[in-house]
Amino acid sequence: MPLLPSSPIAPPLRHAPETLSVPASGHNGHETYQKISANIAKIMQGQAGSTRKLLAAMASDGHVLLEDFPGTGKTTLAKALARSIEARFKRVQFTPDLLPSDILGVSVFNQRDQQFIFHEGPVFTNILLADEINRASPRTQSALLEAMGEAQVSVDGERRDLPGLFFVIATQNPVEFRGTYPLPEAQMDRFTIQFSLGYVESTEEVAILSAQQKHHPLEELKPCVSLAEVIQLKRSVRNVRISDELKRYAVDLVGATRSAPGVRLGASPRASIALMKTAQALAFFDGLDFVTPEQLQELAVSVIAHRLVMEPQARFSGQTPRAVVEEIVKKTKVPA
Repeated sequence: MPLLPSSPIAPPLRHAPETLSVPASGHNGHETYQKISANIAKIMQGQAGSTRKLLAAMASDGHVLLEDFPGTGKTTLAKALARSIEARFKRVQFTPDLLPSDILGVSVFNQRDQQFIFHEGPVFTNILLADEINRASPRTQSALLEAMGEAQVSVDGERRDLPGLFFVIATQNPVEFRGTYPLPEAQMDRFTIQFSLGYVESTEEVAILSAQQKHHPLEELKPCVSLAEVIQLKRSVRNVRISDELKRYAVDLVGATRSAPGVRLGASPRASIALMKTAQALAFFDGLDFVTPEQLQELAVSVIAHRLVMEPQARFSGQTPRAVVEEIVKKTKVPA
């Protein structure tokens, strides 16, 4: 099971003075977002929107599922984020023979001391890349449920807390079915956001070729922020205000999925919470200290769609969860 070490330490990048109307207490946090975003942009061509969603999930204590065709940059995006932060990073390549203990850790008996010693698994890190998560068995997939939902793991009857920053980035390919195990609804619901990178424009693809002609630019990417700065960013995001009217708007968007035609299982209140928290992050990124309807609308599909279970007839007729959520956003009344 290959693990990638953390990137070496490098001094922070320097940026021009901030002019946006962010709260005084959140100024440093907003600068942290800009540094990370700019650093990732050195590697990821034409993926500003995907980077924005990725950082929104991280800043709101969530987790991300990247689902796209092979070779579109899912793993590269995860590595670029990890190398941008002075934090611990580990990668697990999920395979059918991977066991829960390979992720969580295992207790080994020490004959000299006559006691069991716990050896931490790769889940004890700050950023965990779960590559091709749908290739592991359901038993191994479920090993991540407690860690993602409660930032803790239970091994040998003992609870072990995970670090203050624990961020899971999982990837899967939607076109490969042999040797894969679809993620169950309970696991899909643990991911705050799911999105795809898609193919870039031809000019951006040419730029990718030029950048990788001699070596991969990831090799030269250095950390631009510390772990403490990322923790401060997360704290600043929590202070962004959201009105009761917009909370109700978020609940209306999520609640409409439960009675939408063609939907067998709608989104749960966990989706409403995720939508609120990620919208707070986007508002903060936009230099605001309050959430607007536009931020909720921007995230609605990425936060809600992957939680829906469609009726068989709807699937056969070509109806998708994404289309359902897009229609709900169009029809739901926006608070004045």
